[in-house]
Amino acid sequence: MNLYESSRIRNLVLLGHSGSGKTTLAETMLFESGSINRRGNIQEGTTVSDFHAIEKEKQKSVFSSFMTLDWRGHKINLIDKPGTLDYSGEVIGALKVAGTSIFVLDAERGVEVGTEILWKQAAKYNSIPLFVVNKLDHPKSNFDRAVQMAQERFGREVIPVQYPFSEGNGFHAIIDVLKMTMYEFPENGGKPDKLPIPASQLGKAEVMHNELIEIIAENDESLMDIYFDKGTLDEDELIEGLRNCMRNRQIFPLFCVSAERNMGSGRVMSFIDAVAPSPLEISGPLLESGEEFKLDPAGKTSIFLFKSHAEEHVGDLLFFKVYSGTVKSGMDLVNATTGNANRLSGLFSSQGSKRLEVAELRTGDIGAVVKLKDAGPGDTLAEKGYNIKFEPIKFPEPTIRMAVKSLKQGDEDKIGQALYQLHKEDPSLYVEQSQELKQVIIGGQGEEHLAVIQHALSNRFKLSIEFVDPKIPYRETITKAVKTQYKHKKQSGGAGQYGEVYLYVEPWYEGMPPPPDITVRDTQNYELPWGGKLVYQNCIVGGVIDTRFLPAILKGVMEKMENGPMSGCRCRDIRVSVYDGSMHSVDSNEAAFKTAGLMAFKNGFLNAAPQLLEPIYDVDVFVPAEFMGDVMSDLSTRRGQIQGMASEGSLQDIKAKVPLSEMNRYYTHLKSITQGRATYQMSFSGYGPVPREIQDKIMKENIQSDEE
Repeated sequence: MNLYESSRIRNLVLLGHSGSGKTTLAETMLFESGSINRRGNIQEGTTVSDFHAIEKEKQKSVFSSFMTLDWRGHKINLIDKPGTLDYSGEVIGALKVAGTSIFVLDAERGVEVGTEILWKQAAKYNSIPLFVVNKLDHPKSNFDRAVQMAQERFGREVIPVQYPFSEGNGFHAIIDVLKMTMYEFPENGGKPDKLPIPASQLGKAEVMHNELIEIIAENDESLMDIYFDKGTLDEDELIEGLRNCMRNRQIFPLFCVSAERNMGSGRVMSFIDAVAPSPLEISGPLLESGEEFKLDPAGKTSIFLFKSHAEEHVGDLLFFKVYSGTVKSGMDLVNATTGNANRLSGLFSSQGSKRLEVAELRTGDIGAVVKLKDAGPGDTLAEKGYNIKFEPIKFPEPTIRMAVKSLKQGDEDKIGQALYQLHKEDPSLYVEQSQELKQVIIGGQGEEHLAVIQHALSNRFKLSIEFVDPKIPYRETITKAVKTQYKHKKQSGGAGQYGEVYLYVEPWYEGMPPPPDITVRDTQNYELPWGGKLVYQNCIVGGVIDTRFLPAILKGVMEKMENGPMSGCRCRDIRVSVYDGSMHSVDSNEAAFKTAGLMAFKNGFLNAAPQLLEPIYDVDVFVPAEFMGDVMSDLSTRRGQIQGMASEGSLQDIKAKVPLSEMNRYYTHLKSITQGRATYQMSFSGYGPVPREIQDKIMKENIQSDEE
């Protein structure tokens, strides 16, 4: 494979709603460049990018796919991303490394909700956007409507540089207002004829051409002077102006294609190599310190790992981008996270499922490596002595949680190992072995995301599992202060057990006064691992309990707090004062006082108006305005409290606080009531009181569970 200088590299990611034609466009680009001899298709499962078994089964992209092609001496690294929002975790890594985003719009449907969400994600990474309106040969194609929607959703910066001569069944030609040429395609697509613009279209094309010139001149002072002098700009000046405007996100060019019929992709690639910025011309990555890093072809070598993919009989294939220097096969690089050295035993470019071996890759390029020890997405590898670390990838919070239940006894360790491997490949998959809930909890970006995980566990790892609703990590606390006492006395021959404890148990809050009528000798504050606080006070006067037994009493209290008296859930925000008791000179020991402390705390807790607490989440629902009423009404039925609303481009952001117990399978219901046009994010907010009737129901269920 050829070696490419940084200036001749272009890194692209294909984005768009599911079904917009990204995979077909990628296939056509590979074919037009000569990288493949025959175009595959999705129905037959023969495309380069959708090569996984589940992608062939679903006939759509599920995972990221990496391809490379040469177009007129430029290397184009092409990343095809899933369009379904359930796989949004796959997008994040690609956006960190791809300088340009190609947003593919369906000519019939225009801008769909998936594209809007992806646009927001791309903007966070300052990705340079351009648009492609695909499927112009569809009978219901409506190019003007698609452009109007794009400008409404993404701004007037969306500027058509092409439009179809005709669309629908008669689509066969594209009028290019940048080059002022008409491209007419043969019936089966391929290389077009370059023709003069017909007289019937010349007036419209000239108006669009002049508007393009004016917009470019307005955004470039040097070109503005030339425009005033000559009254126009030539093609070279237009291209230079477009390059600057794209880099500054002032113009988002829009093109026409029919990927299925191989019409228009060559012109898009020609624009990319001539106008789209190289890795050296865009904002560099952020360092862990928050500073921007400037790519340096002459510097010491550093690479950033952004994606992992397991290959059977080979191991993990790790994709990376070179941020400085030149990376060569056999080179030793140090992982900035672990400090361990890694030898790059082989470097590859990727063509879907195929690996193409390369000797070296230069700054700005994307490649892959196998068999790296203790390395994964988000890690920085650099030459020894080059102390640099790039900002890790921030993956979205899960929107759905499920528990993994083994249907075969003894497979629990295998399930854990399989989930660990799947998390390495897809860090947006949340995995937790919950000791508290006694469940393996996984979280994903939607039901379809978790369905893919279930498919992998069943088919790839050959495990018999099912997904069940996860338990809710409730908390217990109290709402009033009580005095409580317990005497533990046991005699069964020989030395007995004796310990008596008096406790004052109160709900804790910041800045609370000392307990009344009790002298506090010592206070210990414990930040509990599960959240909240336990304050433990020694108020013993006169030595009625030896100080050596106080840790045992605390141990008993803490043991019962881990398995709450009311529902078995963990307790929080309580102050316990040991103020009296008695002991025996022979029979008192730590075990006796631990039991006495545990039982005294349990009895007192149940008499202190116990309150069950539930996890509350901050929920942001992004929804078109016409569905706001339905969404807000639905949130209210889920005991949600609306906190406010804000505009996010063309969408409304409804902010609410909702109990976790009410969010199970919310994603599916939200899609149902909004015709698939809404999405949401959620993050933990805190704990709040459970309504009395729900608390009674949970306690009753807990009693039944204990009996069973």
